Amino acid sequence: MRHLRALCAIADTGSVHKAARQLGMTQPSLTTQLRRIEQAVGGQLFNRERTGSRPTPLGRTVLTRARPIIAEMTELIREAKDAAGLAGAGPGVRLRLGSTGSRAVPGWLRRLHNRLPDTDITFQADVSANTLLRMVAGNQLDAAFVHEVEGSPLRVPDGVELRVLVRREPQFVAVPATHPAARAGRAVAVAELAEERWMVDPSVDGDWDGLRRVFAAAGIDPRVVYGDYLSAGDLVAAGEVVTPCQPTSQPRPGMSIVPLAGDPLGVRLLVGLRTGWGPGAEADAVFDDLRASYEEVARSSPAYARWLSTRRAPGPPVMV
Repeated sequence: MRHLRALCAIADTGSVHKAARQLGMTQPSLTTQLRRIEQAVGGQLFNRERTGSRPTPLGRTVLTRARPIIAEMTELIREAKDAAGLAGAGPGVRLRLGSTGSRAVPGWLRRLHNRLPDTDITFQADVSANTLLRMVAGNQLDAAFVHEVEGSPLRVPDGVELRVLVRREPQFVAVPATHPAARAGRAVAVAELAEERWMVDPSVDGDWDGLRRVFAAAGIDPRVVYGDYLSAGDLVAAGEVVTPCQPTSQPRPGMSIVPLAGDPLGVRLLVGLRTGWGPGAEADAVFDDLRASYEEVARSSPAYARWLSTRRAPGPPVMV
């Protein structure tokens, strides 16, 4: 099962690097595992291309058999836990949530714990929105809070319905606190950052494509380095890079959060729900508590609060 899950993860993410992060492994370890699997089946399962890993004809054949096995095993484990009472509570009182990174998540979970004290609430984080939506479709999650970058639509699988939390959330930029853009107290044009090194996480669905479109529209070709957003803050504070960020991001010593002039980069915030999941009131509670948490962090983020104050009141106008 471990080998089959690894193959599906590589196929689903289109990248050994992304699959390794999803599985909690290092990329070299997953590469070694893939080689062993290919040796066992007697052929190459993926073509390693510049844009990622794509299944070979043999790979597609193996994946066709692997996916039903994984789905059946997942359902078997779920039913066994329900029967044994190992899920922390009986059937119908579990809530399985997932999300890409957001400062709204802790408040969301806190509200749900208060609202549903007898419910066993579990949480899954992943940088890939598409992966989380597939988990909803596969009955591994009940709901997932994800973002969709403009121009890079998510692949919404059958069995998932979407609710729009925010129609358009502008993306800001994190810059060193000593940068002129931070001291100016105004939105900064992308062209003003043409000489900076930009850091982007290519494993986050749509982020790199969206940023490239912004660069092209501004007529610039800045230096780009790849990394993860968890370490980006330290590099920004050290004056090494600038990086796109959510408007709800908080400044920190050495780092400031600045809007981009004209809001050229935006995302849509969505909640993916498993079709037919739970009573309508339960799904409404999940959505309403997330909305309240998002509004809270939006107002507590200095740069975003100022940005919102220039739009119509009351409250964040981007909220549905």
